[in-house]
Amino acid sequence: MSINSVVDLKPFKTIWKIKVKVIRLWKQYLAAGGETIEMVLCDLKGGKIHALVKKELVAQFDHFLRQGYSLMLINFLVTHSCGFEPVKYKDVLDGTLNPDYLVDIIGQIVEISHIYHINVNGKETEKISLDDERLPMVLWGKFACDVCEAMHVRDEHSTVLVLRFGKIKVWNEDISVSNAYNVSKIGLNPPMIEVGKFIASLPKDDLPLAIVESKNSAIVNGVSAKDDFFILTPRKTIVQILETKQCILLCTIIAIDSDMGWFYLSCKVCS
Repeated sequence: MSINSVVDLKPFKTIWKIKVKVIRLWKQYLAAGGETIEMVLCDLKGGKIHALVKKELVAQFDHFLRQGYSLMLINFLVTHSCGFEPVKYKDVLDGTLNPDYLVDIIGQIVEISHIYHINVNGKETEKISLDDERLPMVLWGKFACDVCEAMHVRDEHSTVLVLRFGKIKVWNEDISVSNAYNVSKIGLNPPMIEVGKFIASLPKDDLPLAIVESKNSAIVNGVSAKDDFFILTPRKTIVQILETKQCILLCTIIAIDSDMGWFYLSCKVCS
């Protein structure tokens, strides 16, 4: 059986043989689909293709799939690729899109914050905010550093950002978009047909880039829902909650009285 090129692969056929290098590998977990292994493969001619190992086969292939390894793959299924499909801002902000699924975003950067160092789960990480009212975006870690550095040395007046596999964040009914750990990919003015069409559609108003202070808003939250609730929610003392109509109690049990029942003693006469 001869070796096929990536460019020759066609959907709905399983008899294939390719020799490729794993140039990118990550694991992803979704409540609906479980844990999967995601890869970007490249052959000797430079052809690239996205590959996925479903949850049923992760245990079988996990031990020898590594980023940077070269592999010979035989007899696999090829399906149609979704390609780059940027979503509409309106669908993100009005809750039409399911936040459990990653999205593609394209837009012009018109306002960006300075880079901040934030303590998240006991670890310091970098954060920048793209505080555009049309679609707020927050970038964390290496993504924040790369974009911040690129924006300070840029030559183009109009800077278009392409975010692939971005995460929709919902906090206190506010919605923003963020990178999803190391799964996302970000490009500034990448050589794409979609970017060329987007730049051509921009108004010729020479809109300047503004570098501003980050807005103190909860939508820039980059931690889990558990940490959002237990760590970031404002706390009050016992004295302060006496003036509060409703509250949620978070406390530490230091002892349990096992001598009495679960009920309170009360006077039957005066209640």
